[in-house]
Amino acid sequence: MTRILPQTKSAAVNPLKSSQPLGAALAFLGVKNAIPLFHGSQGCTSFALVLLVRHFKEAVPLQTTAMDEVATILGGMDHLEEAILNLKNRMNPELIGICTTALVETRGEGFPRDLSNIKMMHAKELAGTEIVLANTPDFNGSIEEGWAKAVTAMIKRITRRGEQARQPNRIAILPGWNLTVADIEHLREVVESFDLKPVILPDLSNSLDGTVPDDRWVPTTYGGTTLKDIEELGTAVQCIAIGEHMRRSAEVLETLTGVSYVLFQSLTGLTETDRFITLLSSISGTPAPAKIRRRRAQLHDALLDGHFHFGGKKIAIAAEPDLLYQLATYFTSMGAEITAAVTTTATSHILKKVPAEQVQVGDLGDLEDLAGGADLLVTHSHGREAARRLGIPLMRVGFPIFDRLGSQHKLTILYRGTRDLIFDVANIFQASQHAPTPESLDPFRNREMPDDSCPPTFSRH
Repeated sequence: MTRILPQTKSAAVNPLKSSQPLGAALAFLGVKNAIPLFHGSQGCTSFALVLLVRHFKEAVPLQTTAMDEVATILGGMDHLEEAILNLKNRMNPELIGICTTALVETRGEGFPRDLSNIKMMHAKELAGTEIVLANTPDFNGSIEEGWAKAVTAMIKRITRRGEQARQPNRIAILPGWNLTVADIEHLREVVESFDLKPVILPDLSNSLDGTVPDDRWVPTTYGGTTLKDIEELGTAVQCIAIGEHMRRSAEVLETLTGVSYVLFQSLTGLTETDRFITLLSSISGTPAPAKIRRRRAQLHDALLDGHFHFGGKKIAIAAEPDLLYQLATYFTSMGAEITAAVTTTATSHILKKVPAEQVQVGDLGDLEDLAGGADLLVTHSHGREAARRLGIPLMRVGFPIFDRLGSQHKLTILYRGTRDLIFDVANIFQASQHAPTPESLDPFRNREMPDDSCPPTFSRH
């Protein structure tokens, strides 16, 4: 079993994780006509907004209650009330997703009570707008847990309770935060190829995919899961959760509506993709379409072509728990070895399944200490300095990726995504390999080379 080594440093030297409120905001951005609201100081929101904009290269709607010193001491209900009413009057969103921060969580405010009072006092003004609260203090957890808490809060608040008439072709899908925009879009296409209707919560592929509305500027999210679809999640015949951190959301949906769930801890790799396709075939009652079988054959060929480049390679990874598991299992399935694994929190059960001797809870400083001798560093853009100092190539994954374009349009799941990952990594290995020398080919050779200072003499005979 993998050993989990707790964090020992008092401070992060080079931070690896992003905060819970940011993860919750990202989840709310996957709902149509929504706007996340940070309940805290303006600085907390500005930092998260900068990271989101740099990563997605898009305008991101994100607001704040802008708590000041007085409100921090006396309580922030007035600021929360004013922010909600301003957003309703100016933007008229269908959903306001409130993400609490360390500032208000440390004070210990009664958020459910405050929200209940605000809704009661302004029932007429707030009609037509759902308000969902996610308790996400910065001092605990990370982006992964914030995302899951927001999804769970939306299901608890919006989804209609009780047994409902099932729609035989309807599937509820709860993707993990680590799926890219391209992953979610491809996931939908694959499910629809079985004549099934997926309801994906949250759906970033329609809100942060680079599409710009033609007719007008939209101050909220302009795509994503609709509130009606969230309300009717209980009509699905099956729920599919992707990532261990989405287990809680799936359990809540099952408890509220009776919709059973299947959890996939990763959709990267041949084995897990086969299991996913088999499930879709079983639900739909139809065999896999020809284009799906073709992509599987292409992955087989990529596995054959690429495994020569992976065998014996040493990989150092720093990522959130579920992303760490996804990547580590992928690399080891290709014949590589995980020599360093660093993550953000020790609370996830998936860490015990990571194919490495040990997982260190820490930061990018710990990765740099452990990654000596590795052939590849795998983490987000903040790891580029460590890669430069170590002289090791860097594969950028996760969040944030701000020094490359198109990171959200890269596939990492199912047959196509796994195939593309093989090509991307194999090309990194090929680009970073050094030209062979006689000494590298035969390190035991110790042969004297001729002295060039004495020109050879030639005989006429």
